[in-house]
Amino acid sequence: MARRICIEAVLSLLMLAFTGAAAAFAADEFPTKPIRIVVPAAPGGALDLTTRLVAQKMADYLKQTVIVDNRAGADTLIGTRYVKDAAPDGYTIVSVANGFSTMPALKLEPGYDPLKDFAPIGIMITSPMQLEISTTKPDKTLQEFIARAKANPGTMNYGSAGVGSPPHIFAAAFLQTAGLKFTHVPYKGNGAALPDIAGGRIDMIFDGYISSLPYLKGAKLRALATSGTERLSVMPDVPTFKELGVDYTETLWLGLLAPAATPKDIVQRLSDALHHATTDNELAARFASEGSHPETDSPDEFRAFLVKDVKDGTALVESLNIPKQ
Repeated sequence: MARRICIEAVLSLLMLAFTGAAAAFAADEFPTKPIRIVVPAAPGGALDLTTRLVAQKMADYLKQTVIVDNRAGADTLIGTRYVKDAAPDGYTIVSVANGFSTMPALKLEPGYDPLKDFAPIGIMITSPMQLEISTTKPDKTLQEFIARAKANPGTMNYGSAGVGSPPHIFAAAFLQTAGLKFTHVPYKGNGAALPDIAGGRIDMIFDGYISSLPYLKGAKLRALATSGTERLSVMPDVPTFKELGVDYTETLWLGLLAPAATPKDIVQRLSDALHHATTDNELAARFASEGSHPETDSPDEFRAFLVKDVKDGTALVESLNIPKQ
C-alpha cells in the first residue's frame, strides 16, 4: 500500500511538473499567430489613431502581426462585449477609454462588468481634451462662446463619440459647471462627428488633439480651452478652463484589456509589448507632438487605476443626472 501511494505521489509530481513546463512553453511561444486589437469605435478618433500607432510597435516587439479591428456600435458595447466573450488566449484584446468605466452606470444592460470581465494590460496614453468649435462660428474665446450660449438657451448642441464616451461625459460635465443646456448629438466615434463640427452643423465637441489635428491645422476647427491642468506645449495659445475661471479639469486615458481568464503570463507578455511601444523614442516623440503622454503602468497598476476610475466615473455620471438607456 505504501509503495502504491509513493508511486501515485511521484506520478502526481511528474504531472504537475509537466503541466508547469507546458504552460511555460506556451507562454514562451506566444504569440504564434496574429493578434487582434478591437477598437469599439469608428475609425478616425483618438482611440483608433492611438491604437494603430501602438499596434505597430507591439508587432515589432512580438514579431507577429497585430491587426486593428474597428467594431463600432451601441456606444462601444458591441466591440467591448465581443472581446469579453472571446477566447481568453491573448489573441483578441480591446482598446478602451474612460467610457469603459462609466458605461455600466449609463446602460440598463451594459453586458459587462469592467472589474470582473477583463484582465487589464496597461494604459497607452493620457491626454487632455479640447473644447472645439467650427471656425465658421463667431466666437473667438470661451467667454464669447458661453455668452452666446446663455443668450440663446436651448438652441445649441454638441457632438460626441456616443453616449457614455469621454467626449460625451467631458462635455456634459463642462456644461453643468458652466450652467449651460445643450442638446446631445451622439455619433459612432468622434471621427464621424468632426466633419459636422467643422461644417458648423454641430456647435461644440470635446476632442483630443491627435484626432483634431488635421482640422485645427486646416483652420476648420478652433480650440477654445483645454481640460488639462496646464496648457499643451503644442497649443501654447489655448488656455486651460481654470485659467478662464471655469472650475473644470478632466483627463482622457486610453488602454488595453484582455478577456478576464487570459493567463497572467500572456497578459504580462502583452503588457511588455505595450511598454515597448510607449517607451519607444520615436513613438513617444510623436505622442508628445500630438499632445499626449505615453504611460508605462503594469497590469496590477492599471487594475488599481480602474477600480478608482469606475468609482469616480460612476459618481460623476450620477451627479450629471444622465438617465440610463
